[in-house]
Amino acid sequence: MSTNKRVLLVVNPISGGKDKTPIIDEVRKTIMQRGDDLHIYETRGEHDKENLYKVVNDYQPTRVLIVGGDGTIKLMAEILKDDKVPLGIFPAGSANGLAENLNLPTNNSELTQIALSDNFVELDTISINNELCLHISDVGLNAALIKNYQEGNIRGKLGYIIQSIPTLIKSEFPFHFKIEVEGRTLHRNAVLLAIANARKYGTGSTINPKGKYNDGLFEVLVFKEFNIPEILKTFREKVELSKDFLEIFSASEVIIECTRKVPFQIDGEYRGEVKKVHAVISPVKIKIAVPQKKAEIKLKP
Repeated sequence: MSTNKRVLLVVNPISGGKDKTPIIDEVRKTIMQRGDDLHIYETRGEHDKENLYKVVNDYQPTRVLIVGGDGTIKLMAEILKDDKVPLGIFPAGSANGLAENLNLPTNNSELTQIALSDNFVELDTISINNELCLHISDVGLNAALIKNYQEGNIRGKLGYIIQSIPTLIKSEFPFHFKIEVEGRTLHRNAVLLAIANARKYGTGSTINPKGKYNDGLFEVLVFKEFNIPEILKTFREKVELSKDFLEIFSASEVIIECTRKVPFQIDGEYRGEVKKVHAVISPVKIKIAVPQKKAEIKLKP
């Protein structure tokens, strides 16, 4: 007998430029077969956080399913951070980084069964400038690309590809960073500095080969140069990157300062230009439904 009596389905209708109807229909059919209750909320882009707080408070869901990208997942994780309600994910954004790292399938029926299952992992979260991060935050070139993508008209991975060349032309890299990490102060010139609680970007690019979601640490990734051969290596199954290209520090806290304002993003959402970033492991852990094999290995590579 199912224990998931009250299922809240949160749908971002515009994420990724994809039609969400097939997913909604599959979830509705499965919930009906299980004899459970379903409430659907579609995000509007305005007052969603306040509205969803009220929905969660009134409806008291026992499972929350999310149809959208990393930004929508992050929104719900912030709302549910004190409630321990498990999440189920349907990757439907432009770049689905969290789903990529969880090895989620693309078939709607399989995703529904996983999202409603009792196979879970608990993920670490990072507080970055007092905002929750589940996946990857960065300052520099990638954040500039995300800014240009969000200002463009074409969604999906094609939109990122189209914006990549203008971003490279316009960006004034390298940037000079001061990094305070694990009792050391370092100075580095870099094109991109990432704070990663995951191994991969949503594109499938492995930037943090040894990263673990649940070890109580994150990685500070310093990309020293724009090196196309090294970038192409990140799309291989097994990745070994040159130390002249990437420097990695494991940490539970880091303070990053730049001599000038640099583009900044959290979980694929552009957050403007900053001169300082403070990141620390958060006490909040997020419970997410995953495939059985992923639950068994507890996300350790």
